[in-house]
Amino acid sequence: QVQLVESGGGLVQPGGSLRLSCAASGTIATIYNMGWYRQAPGKQRDLVARVHIGGSTNYADSVKGRFTISRDNAKNTVYLYMNNLKPEDTAKYYCNMYIRHVDLTRDQTRDYWGQGTQVAVSS
Repeated sequence: QVQLVESGGGLVQPGGSLRLSCAASGTIATIYNMGWYRQAPGKQRDLVARVHIGGSTNYADSVKGRFTISRDNAKNTVYLYMNNLKPEDTAKYYCNMYIRHVDLTRDQTRDYWGQGTQVAVSS
């Protein structure tokens, strides 16, 4: 099986910074896309940032210039560097990876999700 584990969330003041990380474990053949989504109470889950296997990136307009996503393929890990955090960034952040998973019984390519990590931006 594949498991994604996030870390790095917490409480930070407006203007502060956090680094989120997400590491994938399991019998992974290929990770095509790595990304971060967020969901605030009463809101839908939206894409924050995504990095593709070739290195290209996508960012939500609301975080462009403030957040940076990067991937470490050797560690099956994706990072989200969040700077100049604003109260509206408060949400639960979820790691997402599109992964080809191969073991003795299956060859499966699909989205995997982490359990989420809470980010709160407040003074």
